[in-house]
Amino acid sequence: IAVRASRLFDHLTVAVYDMSSKALLFNTTERLDLFAQATGGLGNINVVPFTGLMVECARSLGAQVVVRGLRAGRDFDDEFEMALMNKRLAPDVEAVFLMTSLEWQFLSSTRVRELARLGADIGDLVPPHVVAALRAKLTDSAHVADR
Repeated sequence: IAVRASRLFDHLTVAVYDMSSKALLFNTTERLDLFAQATGGLGNINVVPFTGLMVECARSLGAQVVVRGLRAGRDFDDEFEMALMNKRLAPDVEAVFLMTSLEWQFLSSTRVRELARLGADIGDLVPPHVVAALRAKLTDSAHVADR
């Protein structure tokens, strides 16, 4: 989505949420670094952390548009609800949705982590630097669990 959005806009800022309610494997600094590495070849993308409301982050960056990706099924309902609330909070910030490519429709971080934990080859699902980071993180977690 970020690569495709970078072709549509002169400048793209990827904002990584810093206080997720999800149980994340990587901390914010690690996620920023992984995303920056994945998009490093694209000169018009920068990656920043944010807390609070997404629309407030957009405003603070001077953004008029927020780009979001949609996968199959439930994503639409969740994103539709969020877009309506964001429009209420910030009528000046537009939401643009890009459908993910067919090959990524059912991909989720949860499934990738599960596959990696079980030793499956995930090289065709994520970039090589993410494969390495996942393997290292899961190995470290296994050693901690053994103690």
